[in-house]
Amino acid sequence: MPMIEVQDLHKAYGERKAVDGVTFTVEEGEIFGILGPNGAGKTTTVESVAGLRVPDAGTVRVAGLDPVARHTEVTRLLGVQLQQSRLQAKLTVREALELYASFHERPADWRALAERLGLDDQLDTRYAKLSGGRKQRLSIALALVGDPRAVVLDELTTGLDPRARRDTWALVESIRDGGVTVLLVTHFMEEAQRLCDRLAVIDRGRVTALDTPAGLIGRSSAATLVSFDAGTPLDRADLLDLPGAAGVHTSDGRTVLTGTEATVGAFVRLLARRAVTAHGLRVTDATLDDAYLDLTGADQ
Repeated sequence: MPMIEVQDLHKAYGERKAVDGVTFTVEEGEIFGILGPNGAGKTTTVESVAGLRVPDAGTVRVAGLDPVARHTEVTRLLGVQLQQSRLQAKLTVREALELYASFHERPADWRALAERLGLDDQLDTRYAKLSGGRKQRLSIALALVGDPRAVVLDELTTGLDPRARRDTWALVESIRDGGVTVLLVTHFMEEAQRLCDRLAVIDRGRVTALDTPAGLIGRSSAATLVSFDAGTPLDRADLLDLPGAAGVHTSDGRTVLTGTEATVGAFVRLLARRAVTAHGLRVTDATLDDAYLDLTGADQ
C-alpha cells in the first residue's frame, strides 16, 4: 500500500479552481516532489493531504486513512512543515520542542532530535534570534517530534543562502535514510533534481507530468541543447527544420538550439553543407529546469 494516495482531488475557492483532478501516489520510503508555478495548487494539495483542507471531490489517504475523517490518527503518522508556519518570537527552541512533544502520545526523544538536527547548542535561543537556516531546522524538528512515518515539507529552503540550503538538503536525505517518507513541495529545480525519487509537475491545478527527474528531462522536447556562435548566420527556419528541433533562441550573438540527439547530428551536417564554422560549440544535456519550462511554459 502506498504511504500517500491522492485520487482525482478537486478544490475550489469561489469560482477559482485551485486543484482540478490531481492524482498521484507516494510510496513508502521515497522522497516525492511536487513542482509547479506560483498558484498552481501545490500548497492546497499538500494541505489536503495533511487534513487541513476538505476536498470538494476526490479522495486522499495517508497509510489508508482519510486525513479529515480520521485526522487524529493521521497526525500520529504524518508530520507537517508548512511554508507559512511561524512560532511566537520569544519562544525558545527548548520550549517549542517540549510543547510540540506534549501534543503526541508517543513522541520522539526531542533532545536526540535537536542533536541530530544541530540544534542542541541553540536550546535556550529564542525563535526571533535564530538564523533562517536554524528556523528551518527547527521546523523540521517540530515536524518529526511526533515520530511520524511520513512528513510534508512545503517550500523548505525558501529564503536560505546556498550553504544553508545544501545543509538542509542533507538533512532531508538523512530523514529519508531514517525510514521516513517525504512529500516535498519546492520551486528549486536543483533541489528537486538532487533529492526526489519522483516528481509531479502541477500546473493550473492539474498534474501535467509525473516521472523521475531523469525521466522528465528525457521526455522533454528540449532534452539536448546545442549552443554556438556562428561566423555566418544560419537561418532560423533551417534550424527548426532539423529532426527533433524544439526551439531556437539567440542572445548577444550566441544561439541555443534545443532538441534531441538526432538534432545534434543533423546540425553538424548542416554546418558542413553550408561551410559554416560554429565557434564555441557546446552540446549539453538539458537540466530539470529546462524540462520544467518546457512542461509548464517558459512565460510562467
